[in-house]
Amino acid sequence: MPTYVSPWMNDELAFFRRSVRQFLQEEFVPHDARWRAQHHIDRDAWRRAGHAGLLLSDVPEAWGGGGATLAHTAVVLEEVGRAGISSFGSAVQEIVAHYVLAYGAEAQKRAWLPGMAAGDLVGAIAMTEPGAGSDLQSITTTARRDGDEYVISGAKTFITNGYHADLVCVAVKTGSVQRGATSMSLVMVETKDLSGYRVGRTLEKIGQHGQDTCELFFDEVRVPAANLLGAVEGRGFAQMMEQLPFERLLVAVSAVAAMELALELTVAHAKARRLFGGALIDLQHARFTLAECATEAHIARVFLDSCLARLMAGTLDTATASMAKWWLTDTQCAIADACLQLHGGYGYMAEYPIARIWADSRVQRIYAGANEVMKELVARSL
Repeated sequence: MPTYVSPWMNDELAFFRRSVRQFLQEEFVPHDARWRAQHHIDRDAWRRAGHAGLLLSDVPEAWGGGGATLAHTAVVLEEVGRAGISSFGSAVQEIVAHYVLAYGAEAQKRAWLPGMAAGDLVGAIAMTEPGAGSDLQSITTTARRDGDEYVISGAKTFITNGYHADLVCVAVKTGSVQRGATSMSLVMVETKDLSGYRVGRTLEKIGQHGQDTCELFFDEVRVPAANLLGAVEGRGFAQMMEQLPFERLLVAVSAVAAMELALELTVAHAKARRLFGGALIDLQHARFTLAECATEAHIARVFLDSCLARLMAGTLDTATASMAKWWLTDTQCAIADACLQLHGGYGYMAEYPIARIWADSRVQRIYAGANEVMKELVARSL
């Protein structure tokens, strides 16, 4: 296939990519099947990843991070995707860290970011509730001020990294629930030995079986009022809106990595698979399907690179990030499905990587804002 190198790549990033790839092949890939069976990654894997520099690479060294760039984070997510690993919730770790970095006080940054970079603290973000998904203004979890503490009550669901979470960024209503978005705040919850905090069941999913996705319950949980993100209450919704382009582009990065892996696996299969006296790839339909997938994956890569460049420059707008999230994840699912079809019956067998790619891809169109919501956001910008 034609060689394309992202314009943001350089020699230093290429070296970093090789080190990340080697780490994943040696430390993660051999354990991934077991992680899928147990529905969560080993706790020590987080620390190994932190020691290898895979966590918070773009957070300044002053706060314990790698002091590098967003491109380094993109490389990590790409390589995780290229290795076919969906168990490792490093993207959520990055998202939580960026909330702290953007809105946290100095004491909060010093308390939490070094531990997250080292893998000693696993982060989760708790927005979704049983009755509130894309419509975040409908959340009902509350944080009532009581002296120097907040008392949090409510339930969250579909929480990535929930099983191991040490630090949860919780979207809550502070003040009157009638005030809608202006009553929403973000409060950081340190979970160790925390009375009233409970991790519910690890949810059974269609795909991403190794990723711990849990229910979280808060029953009159008391946390210091100093754990509020931002100087005042009521900024939570605005903070989430400001960070969503970053979150959605991380989803887009993993989408492109998945479609490129699916294509690579299927080209190899089509060349090796024998039928009707020749190779599968000798059939025009197979060749044309692969040609279409290769074209769409290349367009996706170029669009992603444009968005990454704008995000690094601080000019990526919400509408473009929404375009990237919906179109790239839709394309990911379409390519995964076409590639599975070319595998025939083998594509439906769980032992084949293409089957896992197909199943793991489907949720990409749902989380970080359903793709229908993304289209609405794009339409509002017209």
